Amino acid sequence: MTEIIYPPAEKTLQVQTPRGAVHLLGPVRSERLQQLTFAEGLRNFRPANRQKEALVKIAALPEGMIYAALHGETVIGYVTFHRPNKYSRWSKHPRVLEVGTIEVAPEWRQFKIAKKLLELAFDNPALDDCIVITIEFCWHWDLEQARMNVWQYQKMLTRLFGSVGMQKIPTDDPTITEHPANVLMAKFGKNVSPADLQLFAELQFEKKISELPACCRSSAAGRQGCS
Repeated sequence: MTEIIYPPAEKTLQVQTPRGAVHLLGPVRSERLQQLTFAEGLRNFRPANRQKEALVKIAALPEGMIYAALHGETVIGYVTFHRPNKYSRWSKHPRVLEVGTIEVAPEWRQFKIAKKLLELAFDNPALDDCIVITIEFCWHWDLEQARMNVWQYQKMLTRLFGSVGMQKIPTDDPTITEHPANVLMAKFGKNVSPADLQLFAELQFEKKISELPACCRSSAAGRQGCS
């Protein structure tokens, strides 16, 4: 994949909330992340200090990007971008970039921080050359804190990612079809070539059409130009 070209400086945006000013910025370099404190509430995936270590590593990758929301010098939310896992079928595509995680500390979630982080990130012209995907696995969702069931949470996430132009994409990827609430979404950058779009379509369905469940056959046929 072509290396992402960082802007000359971090792009920033200030948001006023009842809890105080929040500064959104990115892409944040690994050196800057190391200087910041992570809110204790950022523990949906692992303890906050370990999540900080993971984000520092992502930011140091050639195609890695971190956008962060800061209250003072404390990270209260973030979204990550990186290449898909090397064992994933999506890693076979040179133009695919994955939204790895998005998280906001619980006490800040009512202020649309996640939506504003995505808007800032997708304003980066580097993403015009990419197919950006997100794979949302229901076992990572904070249902108890959100007071939602799995379908309500899925609807909330698809609305969130849809706000920046991502759309649900059908697939037979077994890691996604393992649970019906899991969802694949994608946004196709305006500079992505027809050949790269075709390759992505081929990765969506690796089984033969005759082997797919009936609900997926029409989608697969349409992607392959079949009648």
